[in-house]
Amino acid sequence: MQRHLLVAAVVVAAAPALGAGIDLTKPYGNKSGCINRNGQQVYAEDMLLVTKTDLVTAVSACTIKETKQNSDGSVRLKTECETEGEEGKAPADFVLKPSPKNKKKLIVTNDSGFVMGEVSQCK
Repeated sequence: MQRHLLVAAVVVAAAPALGAGIDLTKPYGNKSGCINRNGQQVYAEDMLLVTKTDLVTAVSACTIKETKQNSDGSVRLKTECETEGEEGKAPADFVLKPSPKNKKKLIVTNDSGFVMGEVSQCK
């Protein structure tokens, strides 16, 4: 009986840590990304949208192939991207990490560390 209580206590204690990561079940975007989350409504050069399956900008559409939660709280996205004006798909990695200024926002960077923008959960 004591063993079961110990196991239950460990599971309950671990639950907040598991839920503390970045949750992509709801879309994140900047203003124009959230407007376009259900299909293109407006054109915007700065569009940035991240869903559980895609990362979309004004000039590229990337399909997420793998999502890896990192120990620092960030998430690495391994994707395949189609870029406007180019043929075929190319692999690309992106990192989502909580903004140090506002924990409700995420910073999106590409695999070379270039900051693409900041996104928040679409309403």
